[in-house]
Amino acid sequence: MKIIDLNEAQLESVENQLSAFDEKYITYKMDGCIQIGIEEDGKIVAGLDACMTAFKILYVSTVFVAADYRRKGYGKQLVHEMEKRAREMGANTIRLDTFSWQGKEFYEALDYKIVGYYENTTDGYAEYFFLKRIK
Repeated sequence: MKIIDLNEAQLESVENQLSAFDEKYITYKMDGCIQIGIEEDGKIVAGLDACMTAFKILYVSTVFVAADYRRKGYGKQLVHEMEKRAREMGANTIRLDTFSWQGKEFYEALDYKIVGYYENTTDGYAEYFFLKRIK
């Protein structure tokens, strides 16, 4: 046995094998992304990126509001619009993660539930994992 660096073709082969394996358990596919932002005076001041994954789960990878626009409802508006679009896409669960200095309290205020976390005291942070069931 030897560990090697994969080239693009090898990586694609591994990913295709994983997809074939997963098809035994995931009997339907859902696609789609939600990429929305808020524009003020011709510039983007907030944005959100989320994509469908297996089992009707929407994974939110990015939520950001520029410093001058925080605590004014911009993030809440983005999340509510994302939830509306997620329902329209057929999602029933939203999942995301955030670090301790980012949006833990923000997501809790929007009824997202912590389903796990870990702390790294050596490097001085914690990461939180959230879920929200939507109807």
